[in-house]
Amino acid sequence: MKSANSILASYGTTIFEVMSRLAQEHNAINLGQGFPDGNGPPDVVAVAKDYLENGLNQYPSMMGIPALREAVAVINKRFYGLAVDGLSEVMVTSGGTEALAASLFALIEPGDEVVLIEPLYDSYLPIVKRAGGVAKLVRLEPPNWALSEKALERVFSNKTKLILLNSPMNPCSKVFSKYELSIIAQLVEKFEAYAICDEVYEHLLFDGLEHIPLMTLPGMRERCIRIGSAGKTFSLTGWKVGYITASPNLLAPISKAHQFLTFTTPPNLQAAVAFGLSKNKSYFTSLSEELQKCRDLLAEGLKNIGFEIMPCQGSYFITADFRPLGFSGNDEEFCRHITSEAQVAAVPVSAFYQGGGVEHFVRFCFCKEEKTLIEAIDRLRKHFGC
Repeated sequence: MKSANSILASYGTTIFEVMSRLAQEHNAINLGQGFPDGNGPPDVVAVAKDYLENGLNQYPSMMGIPALREAVAVINKRFYGLAVDGLSEVMVTSGGTEALAASLFALIEPGDEVVLIEPLYDSYLPIVKRAGGVAKLVRLEPPNWALSEKALERVFSNKTKLILLNSPMNPCSKVFSKYELSIIAQLVEKFEAYAICDEVYEHLLFDGLEHIPLMTLPGMRERCIRIGSAGKTFSLTGWKVGYITASPNLLAPISKAHQFLTFTTPPNLQAAVAFGLSKNKSYFTSLSEELQKCRDLLAEGLKNIGFEIMPCQGSYFITADFRPLGFSGNDEEFCRHITSEAQVAAVPVSAFYQGGGVEHFVRFCFCKEEKTLIEAIDRLRKHFGC
């Protein structure tokens, strides 16, 4: 028989699914895959239920229902001062990953170079390669996840079509500073490139940090594609509702790719997200405050067990070095070990890199209820004899 596509067939099952299956097999607490406990804000869920029963359940516009597109435009203005036209500069997608795929397929021609910053969310590289792009990698490493200006400059060239920027960053929880963003912006402008900005964790920042969209920097308004996610903002990851903000000249080709991927997204979920985005600012503030408490609880517990904890500025995740515990295997072996023996699942950080040197770091997810985190800490403490 003829072979399948060589690029996609070369990849295994995503590490998130692998570890989640292993967690189920061993009845482990799953701190690997990034989904919260609970069922999201009850008022947002109620709007989805009401719309399902009383709204229109046929195809909505492939661009998204007007109420959600306008809500995205309004929240861009409310949080970042961005003046956005909801009808010509916003499109709804079936999650952030679909938004990324549509953007990459729409903008990359075979042979175009794409700047990617490691550690990488696992969908980035396969989509770039499938679109015909040539990946140019810049590596951030623990413990400080510093961005080297010289390394970044080296990977930009006249062949650079775009940079894919994730901030706050999964898995390392880095939030790019205004200075770092300014360096990126200068290079994007210098080489006439674009920036796809994965900002799905935009409302999940800690310790008083503020999210700065690259789109707000001088010269970037017409060059950026800004991607948001209701799944992260409302702790409803299974809904898969994302949204793109971009200038009309960029959104037009992206919408053409989108129409051949998912075409549209369930209208009741869109209506509920539109309602959610209209919530008072206190909702968004309390979201990050509660997550920061969870971060601190898990970080302190892991530290007391013997892990070395890396800085966590945003998102759902803590990176930990397990070498002080005396485990002799690599990060994948460690994750399988604690899943089967301690009944706590994590994700190996090496899964987010193309090269070696990080095989002793694991990622734990803390977007869980306090009792879940306490139980996970207790299980690890007992297993390691602490």
